[in-house]
Amino acid sequence: MRFGVVVFPGSNCDYDTFHVLNNIVGVKTDFIWHKDTALSDYDLIVLPGGFSYGDYLRSGAIARFSPVMNAVKEYAEKGGLVLGICNGFQVLLESGLLKGAMLRNKNLHFICKHVHIKVKNANTPFTNALKEGTVLRIPIAHADGNYFTAEEDLKIINLNNQIVFQYSDEKGNINEDVNPNGSLLNIAGIINEKGNVLGMMPHPERASEKILGSEDGKFIFDSILNYLKNRR
Repeated sequence: MRFGVVVFPGSNCDYDTFHVLNNIVGVKTDFIWHKDTALSDYDLIVLPGGFSYGDYLRSGAIARFSPVMNAVKEYAEKGGLVLGICNGFQVLLESGLLKGAMLRNKNLHFICKHVHIKVKNANTPFTNALKEGTVLRIPIAHADGNYFTAEEDLKIINLNNQIVFQYSDEKGNINEDVNPNGSLLNIAGIINEKGNVLGMMPHPERASEKILGSEDGKFIFDSILNYLKNRR
């Protein structure tokens, strides 16, 4: 088993993600430079958080043109697992691998804090170690995390159970008061129709060790391991 973490100019969570996958999860992990295009040897590709290309134009808008993204699209089309975290989620949206776009946070401020997210869909390669309704405590760190999409697309995403995580309180209540950025339906993470590409704004790699205040993020990586082991 082998994982890869894509590095764009401006990525700043690449080493955090590499550390968790390689040293905590225990899977051989490589850095993949944004100009690389050979992805066939990997079981998981992660687009990490950060500020790819300085977040000029829109967050993720320039990274979508990196050579690696054509390879990521081909990899995903063949069923490969892709996880986009924060800026990685933004890149997936800009690349068309997920529907929608990210707007500025409703308060127009950068937000960096722990939040609670509720698992809405536990039947995915990224959440199978959890139960529907489970509440996780995972940090966010973004200025453009306000998920938006066309009304018709939102209906489809909801109908297909593609909403994986929603912002909630610690008891799992979902309302406007616990929505940190203004995202439609309190969306914190969505998956594609095929179910192999997940984008999420919270940072599971920052919540995978007890010393960091939460290990809830590790459930996501454990789910990926479960899925890959059972698929073989």
